[in-house]
Amino acid sequence: MQNPIRKPFDYNYNNFALFIITINFLVFLLTSFNRNYIIYLAMNPAIIMEFHFVWQFITYMFTHANLTHILFNMLALFFFGFALERKLGSKEFLLFYFFCGIAAGIFSFFFYVSTGNVGVFLLGASGAVYAVLFGYAVFFPNSVIYVMGIIPIRSTWLVIIYTCIEIFSQLTRTTSGVAHLTHLAGFAFAYLYIWIRLGINPADVFFRGR
Repeated sequence: MQNPIRKPFDYNYNNFALFIITINFLVFLLTSFNRNYIIYLAMNPAIIMEFHFVWQFITYMFTHANLTHILFNMLALFFFGFALERKLGSKEFLLFYFFCGIAAGIFSFFFYVSTGNVGVFLLGASGAVYAVLFGYAVFFPNSVIYVMGIIPIRSTWLVIIYTCIEIFSQLTRTTSGVAHLTHLAGFAFAYLYIWIRLGINPADVFFRGR
């Protein structure tokens, strides 16, 4: 009997990554005209607990602080998301993207609540985008990425380096206003999704050249 968790979707390609990018820019325009919308769309633990704005677990992924923030995330989604969607198919990619993004948000919510930091506003697609980068590295491990357009590095090593940077930054709190834990959660939930849903252990790809 086939494992229902691993039941594959029929392959199709609808360029959902482009739709996600478009929605992000539309929401950015909306919040640029009226910053009050961020209160409703970004994820705030206090607001969720008091007013039950549970949609924030989804909408935080489409809300960005400034132009630099959204450009960085959308460029990463453009470069890595298009290739990953073609590899997985649009339905699988969409499930992967939203599962990792929402799970990273929920994880961050409980972390903030447990540490008493309920006044924070979490916003940005970074958790889901980091998951996309992780997925790209698993399926295109020999792909060479030019950091800052100059330094060549394999995609798997880029993920490993980013992981180390995010762990160091989270532990030392060297940069404020950056959700390092959400980035790490994006990597972690991408690992679990690929391992459990797709039956591929990313460790085999990263460390044993599978």
